Amino acid sequence: MAKTVVVFHSGYGHTQRVAQFVAQGANAQTITIDADGNLTEADWATLDAADAIIFGSPTYMGMASWQFKKFADATSKRWFTSAWKDKVAGGFTISASPSGDKLSTIQYFITLAMQQGMVWVGQPAMNDGTINRIGSNSGLMAQVGPTSPAEDIPQGDLDTAKAYGERVAAVAAKLRG
Repeated sequence: MAKTVVVFHSGYGHTQRVAQFVAQGANAQTITIDADGNLTEADWATLDAADAIIFGSPTYMGMASWQFKKFADATSKRWFTSAWKDKVAGGFTISASPSGDKLSTIQYFITLAMQQGMVWVGQPAMNDGTINRIGSNSGLMAQVGPTSPAEDIPQGDLDTAKAYGERVAAVAAKLRG
């Protein structure tokens, strides 16, 4: 079995809730990027030992949170040594608006993964109105209203998150073979 880790920043608990479902599907450990954009040395070691890393961030102002970007910048030490080359990667985001420019966040994750030499896994589920209701194939997208608590995230988005976690872990297991 491949070791999968979900690393994410959550400002108000919404991204954390999605991360929990992604992790459940992937049978993954979660690592939370703190409010200052930092990880512990133990967290970095866990990421380095993983076969797959799934990135997560809310979409704020059309992009990943600054805390996630600080984490991404800190991965340059891994880039310099190709430490994450050939690891499997995926990503997810949530915003208050149906669009919210979430694709910008997913594309940022894809670029980060490509710079690290990782293998990106998309989200293949067809939009059936519940599963993948936002219609993203680049990665996982979720949405809940601007004043809604994390508990109000639609169940279809959470089911899609779980299925996406399963997919990333399955691809990692195949590649680890």
